[in-house]
Amino acid sequence: MNFDPTWVDIALLVPLAFAGAFVYGVTGFGSSLVSIPLATHFVPLPFALATFCVIDWITSIRVMVERPRNIVRGEWVRMASTIIIGSVLGMTALFHLPRGGAMLALGVFVIAYAVYAMASRRDGPVVDQRWAYVAGVGGGVSGTLFGAGGPPYAIYLTHRPVTKEQYRATLSATSVVSISIRLVAYIVTGLLADADAWLAAACTFPGAMAGLWAGTRIFHRINRVTMVRFIAVLLLVMGASLIVRAVRLSW
Repeated sequence: MNFDPTWVDIALLVPLAFAGAFVYGVTGFGSSLVSIPLATHFVPLPFALATFCVIDWITSIRVMVERPRNIVRGEWVRMASTIIIGSVLGMTALFHLPRGGAMLALGVFVIAYAVYAMASRRDGPVVDQRWAYVAGVGGGVSGTLFGAGGPPYAIYLTHRPVTKEQYRATLSATSVVSISIRLVAYIVTGLLADADAWLAAACTFPGAMAGLWAGTRIFHRINRVTMVRFIAVLLLVMGASLIVRAVRLSW
């Protein structure tokens, strides 16, 4: 990764870490859907993926240990069992996609999820638990390739009979597995071999913890669905901006 960040670059990532962790604190997922698209306006996508992988790993562990009794272990085991398959597929795609193509894919992915989030109904049908294995593969792919593994897990759990607290805790526990695999893969493949990515993660850590604290307080006070749909509107704008940038890179 041939990129030497300046202190200005790192400073610009701090409020993005706050925003991403705030969203994670409220919903149990989605931090990378906020932080990474915005970060790619300042730093290369691989650097953003590496930096926020470390941050997301810490925040997911923090939420998981908050109320471990709320984790629905059966759902967690089913999703976690196939994450590694998706992670391998995602790493293969990451190193074979051109920069413009990866950015375009990220933009399309963000928009697709935003449309789903706005169109989905809270009282949607309950799906069979076997879809958990599909969610595990999908989360492994999207997590490694886009730095955002949460949506497939979130979509699945939205259609399972779990409470708001169980949803958030189970989602966080699944994310710990997904991000841990991604973290190891990034280290092995050299994406996290650069000390600058670790430095950026360390510098943005306080902002992330502040955002997680604020988001957790909101989680206990407001309707999660309302917040997710508001975020979905912002994601539409972010996804569209990424697609425009990807098209310009291809010219």
